[in-house]
Amino acid sequence: MAFKYTEEQLNKLDKELLIQLFLGMQDQLEELTKQTQSLNDKMQLMMEQIVLSNKNRFGRSSEKMTAPGQIRFMEVDGKIVFFNEAEAVCDLSAPEPEDLELRVPKKKKQAGKKAADLSGLPVRRIDHYMSVEELTAEFGENGWKQLPDTISRCYRFVPAKVEVEEHHIGVYASKTDEHMVKAPHPKNLLHGSLVSPTLAAAIINGKYVNAVPLYRLEKEFERYGLAITRQNMANWMIRLAENYLGVMYDYLHSLLYDYHVIQADETPVLVNKDGRPAGSKSWMWVYRSGFMNPEKQIILYEYQKTRNASHPRKFLKDYTGICVTDGYQVYHTLEKEKEDLRIADCWVHCRRKFHEALEVMPKELRKQSVMHLIMNQIQAIYREEGKLSGLSAEERLAQRQLVVKPLVDAFFAYLKQNAERVPKSGKTKEAFTYALNQERYLRVFLEDGDVPMDNNASERAIRGFCIGKKNWEMIDTLHGASSSAIIYSIAETAKAKEDVKSRKMDDYDDEKSSDDEDDDEYEYVDEYPRFRPGRIILGIISLLAFGFCIYKGFVTGLSTSGADVTSAPGMNYVIVALCMLVTALLYFIMNNRDTLFAFLIPMIVYIGSAVFAFLKHGDEFELLILAGASGVLAVISLILAIASRGGDDYDDEDDYDDPFEEEHDN
Repeated sequence: MAFKYTEEQLNKLDKELLIQLFLGMQDQLEELTKQTQSLNDKMQLMMEQIVLSNKNRFGRSSEKMTAPGQIRFMEVDGKIVFFNEAEAVCDLSAPEPEDLELRVPKKKKQAGKKAADLSGLPVRRIDHYMSVEELTAEFGENGWKQLPDTISRCYRFVPAKVEVEEHHIGVYASKTDEHMVKAPHPKNLLHGSLVSPTLAAAIINGKYVNAVPLYRLEKEFERYGLAITRQNMANWMIRLAENYLGVMYDYLHSLLYDYHVIQADETPVLVNKDGRPAGSKSWMWVYRSGFMNPEKQIILYEYQKTRNASHPRKFLKDYTGICVTDGYQVYHTLEKEKEDLRIADCWVHCRRKFHEALEVMPKELRKQSVMHLIMNQIQAIYREEGKLSGLSAEERLAQRQLVVKPLVDAFFAYLKQNAERVPKSGKTKEAFTYALNQERYLRVFLEDGDVPMDNNASERAIRGFCIGKKNWEMIDTLHGASSSAIIYSIAETAKAKEDVKSRKMDDYDDEKSSDDEDDDEYEYVDEYPRFRPGRIILGIISLLAFGFCIYKGFVTGLSTSGADVTSAPGMNYVIVALCMLVTALLYFIMNNRDTLFAFLIPMIVYIGSAVFAFLKHGDEFELLILAGASGVLAVISLILAIASRGGDDYDDEDDYDDPFEEEHDN
């Protein structure tokens, strides 16, 4: 315990000693202030993590923002100028329209869509005609004539079936010597194996395209009468990858070097047997051709045990050009090592930092915050970029320099002007620091029309693997991991061309990355009402109180000789027990319902229980304690009711409506 001076003792101290004491106290106060600030910062970080964790688990996956009144901005004479989009596009000289009624344009009906859907499919004709006898009975003798047929179409699905191909190969021998020859015939796909190209394609399509685990394929083939074990299929895939597809993989790898823009990403994977303890984390890297070049798509996977710089250094050793990434520092290290390699960062990852900072703010403060303004700024950049779809690389670059670059300049100028005003720690500081540190890499897309603004294409390319790994959880062996990388590469490359052709470039999907730089995998589930765990806990407490009251009731006695039963001390406990049982049932029944009554009705029962127990406690001290406990539970219920008012704390008005957003699914 610290020593305390009295006023009399202080009066007796000399001046020098007092000065030393005061200076020492200053130092202690300064140290305590630093410790307090440090604790506050840690508490703030913890609260932000809790908010984001709840948002990722229960909240909506979209990052929408309301379209009306979107803020536009630019830099004029070194100052940031903000203005409304309506003001930016207004023309005061334009005549007023005569008809101010809102007219919704009619969507043109696509001519021949059904015919187009049916085109290219084989047709199996089935005739439905009446016999002469039936026609005579209907119309009389020669009383009918035939009109053009009415044609009705529908899809017919033919279930898969398995057949055995039995090749009879002619063998011929010379009559004069031992010379023999066989008739030309296809060789077995794998020596000593019954697998055929069609069966191998079916397995690849099931596991690597549709993410069906091998054990499910095994059951599916059993229903076709084909006894193939998952071990058989796994061995076939490994051998096919090594004997055939590996050659194509190497060829595609060499072709990837011809692209001056590529994209890269990585995702974790568990490999059971790779020389390390079971469950050790490995990584599947993905490299793909630039999204802006839809006609020649290449997507390559590569399995590695770690996430360090040596792997992309080896994979990209002969590559010269621009690589779009998610901001992972490893790629920046490679850029410093290779003079002919440039790294471009992803704007979606930058935007996500600011979105997270906005999410941890109280809802009522969001629209007036700097984060809300910055999110509008990023949205404006994406909106202008989205208008450049369909342009050539040269035209896109010219428009980016003319329209998009001033917005980007203003965005970073605004960040620099306000960087000193943000808190020293927390999500806001993290977002500002990230964006300013990555400025150089975020600007690269302004210098090349083939460079996309974000790395979403890579995350889409790796999505198939991520869906698959959620089904099979881990790869068993190192051979299996390497073979899977090869087969996934061929499958995704084959899919990519059609996927890109069907996707418009102005549809920038804001997909929650399968795995971002921090290995954050977002799973979106149905949203539960607020404080649902609190309801369950209160229900459990009420059940425990019910059990205690019942026990005390029977121990105390439910009746007294010559007295009214209802006045017996034991019966008082039973009545309180019934109240606790009612509240428990109410909380359990309404734990999934987003309504204030889930707290208000139990609160009323708690209050009634508290009042009754207080009035009837008499000499029973436990009954008085129960009255106090019921009062506390009533207060807790009231607090939760007030806090949960409005149910869902996520307001559509606070969403972000970006042009590239994907409506999920996450």
